[in-house]
Amino acid sequence: MAIRINDIAPDFTADSTAGELSLHDWIGDSYAILFSHPKDFTPVCTTEFAAVAKLVPEFNKRNTKVMGVSVDSVDDHKKWVRDIEAFAGTQADFPIIDDTSLKVSKLYNMLPAEAYLPDGRTPADSATVRTVFIIGPDKKIRLTMTYPMSVGRNFAEILRALDAIQTTDGVAIATPADWVPGEDVIVALSLDDAQAKEKFGELDIKLPYLRFAKAPSK
Repeated sequence: MAIRINDIAPDFTADSTAGELSLHDWIGDSYAILFSHPKDFTPVCTTEFAAVAKLVPEFNKRNTKVMGVSVDSVDDHKKWVRDIEAFAGTQADFPIIDDTSLKVSKLYNMLPAEAYLPDGRTPADSATVRTVFIIGPDKKIRLTMTYPMSVGRNFAEILRALDAIQTTDGVAIATPADWVPGEDVIVALSLDDAQAKEKFGELDIKLPYLRFAKAPSK
């Protein structure tokens, strides 16, 4: 079955560059990002892992853990990390799990149940393992993004989306198109004007159903 937003993220236990990890235990009371890759030692994925390595301090500020999923062994991951760190110019301080069994790729509906890794495989054999999952402390899926092989992921957008998720979490607001932290937010229709003003202060009413307010401080 497809993984939908607000589904509980399927739990799993897997070996990783940081030892054996169980997803839900590893997440704890943090947010988490899983970003998956079809093969080690591939050019686009190397640039993506390097981008994540540089952003680890930003994720830490947001109480967010990151985990790489790659369809190769821990031994290969540890060798690949040297290339990633050389390209990034910083330490890749996050776990990368071993998914040579395709357990996680299938569990998260990135590959069909009958998929296998043939001898002499290329990245094309696991090309659809290129998805980002943002998971909340409640272990629910908050966002998914899937990319083709030829398009490197925009981790600035992933960080922006994480900020939007954390800003709106448990609050009767949403973020408009192209929102970035510090900008006004949209008040939910579950509140009438009086309730919205009491909760968020002055409103900027563009349309009866489109009302902006200052983002509440966390």
